[in-house]
Amino acid sequence: MIQAAKRAIERRLESERSDACLMSRRAGIITDAWQSDLLRSDAKQMILLCSRQSGKSTVTSILGLHTALYKPDSLILLLSPSLRQSQELFRKLQDVYSAVESPNLPQATQESALGMGLSNGARIVVLPGKEATVRGFSGVSLLIIDEASRVEDALYQSVRPMLAVSGGRIILLSTPFGKRGFFYNEWTDGEDWRKVKITADECPRIDKEWLERERQMIGDWWFQQEYQCEFVETSDQFFNYEDIEKAVDPDVEPLFGGY
Repeated sequence: MIQAAKRAIERRLESERSDACLMSRRAGIITDAWQSDLLRSDAKQMILLCSRQSGKSTVTSILGLHTALYKPDSLILLLSPSLRQSQELFRKLQDVYSAVESPNLPQATQESALGMGLSNGARIVVLPGKEATVRGFSGVSLLIIDEASRVEDALYQSVRPMLAVSGGRIILLSTPFGKRGFFYNEWTDGEDWRKVKITADECPRIDKEWLERERQMIGDWWFQQEYQCEFVETSDQFFNYEDIEKAVDPDVEPLFGGY
């Protein structure tokens, strides 16, 4: 009986190793179809252009925990525009860990508001959105950038080299914030990205009548971005993005060597 129970646990853990959706179900989280596809994807670069309350933070926290539990000595970085936002994503991950915690899985050897270390050598680190304070990490297995449309370009450029040697994965998740910045550029022109777009209308947990009232409350400009995932012109922009692009001539040499 005991040996049979042990073998059953080993089979379950081996199944979870190759399918994060199984771990999600054991935590009591039933994923939407797009979330299941994401958890089973082996894409190195993913962009989630998703509505508020669509479940993008939940699915990335599951993926982050799954990486830590089943990839020994892995390093998972959680990055947002502010430390508070990074900690909020980390709390979601902690909730999933509490739901699946088992003597048969790696145990937390240290835990604080800034991260967690596991007995298999994996680490989950919470980072603030400041370029000067995030340098120095290497061998990153998974880099998650939450609210990416609000993260500064300089910060994004400073963290990408952390994946150079390790060949780690990166996930950008956000609602739009105007036609600007690396998040917009990667979504529109970036290559080798798996791109997922989920509007509020596609989320079964968001009431349609509530959405219509929300549109009336916050206005079209915010609603189109927060719930319809549309890149609209920034509120302080005098010329629209398409007109600026049309005005650029690649054959004209820049003045002063481009400076």
